[in-house]
Amino acid sequence: MTPRHDRPVALITGAARRVGAVIARTLHAAGYDLALHYRHSADEARTLADELQASRADSVLLVQADFADLTALAASVQSVVAHYGRLDALVNNASAFFPTPVAEATQGQWETLFASNARAPFFLSQAALPALRDARGSIVNLVDIYAERPLADHPLYCMAKAALAAMTRSLALDLAPAIRVNGVAPGAVMWPSDGKPHDDQQAMLARTPLQRAGTPDDVAGTVLWLLRDAPFVTGQIIRVDGGRTLSV
Repeated sequence: MTPRHDRPVALITGAARRVGAVIARTLHAAGYDLALHYRHSADEARTLADELQASRADSVLLVQADFADLTALAASVQSVVAHYGRLDALVNNASAFFPTPVAEATQGQWETLFASNARAPFFLSQAALPALRDARGSIVNLVDIYAERPLADHPLYCMAKAALAAMTRSLALDLAPAIRVNGVAPGAVMWPSDGKPHDDQQAMLARTPLQRAGTPDDVAGTVLWLLRDAPFVTGQIIRVDGGRTLSV
């Protein structure tokens, strides 16, 4: 039996890059030790792990897995618990995103988008239940404002994120009182890695009451608040969108 680790432990999926890496830095600075999941971004994951380990030794475990493989989900959780002896937080951040116009959408695209945005978060949460119950821990799912206000030409992505939103509320009901489950729905925070036309960016910001894009730190701070500072909050999806969902 692995001795129980002294500090709280968070498993973050898709943690090597972009918002996931900022969430990792934020939780680490707040005293969490981490399991950083990545699929292909090995160099970025190792660089991030080295950075965090330099500030606190023995505080990061790297977990490589392709979550399209269901067997990898339970194995990843088991590796974290075997290493730390506990798991206090699960942050389902990993996500696929690409357009799927209705007339051109394929079954393969459906499988890819639902696998990362809905199926993996559910079965990873299922695998983490015993450890999270022991810790009276918490799950935070990275949803999207497009789960309720669809993005044109992205029906499969929007459907998958809507499923994740429904899962967040369902698990909050079913796993209480031992485990809290919440979501964060970012708006314009980071443009897709393959870019977004400048005119589209400006039009979106013009429809945002705060008149600016958010930052990954805005998302990461909300994740930390839900995990650490909101013990009476469950089943909620916090929009971090500058008020974007208030406008037409």
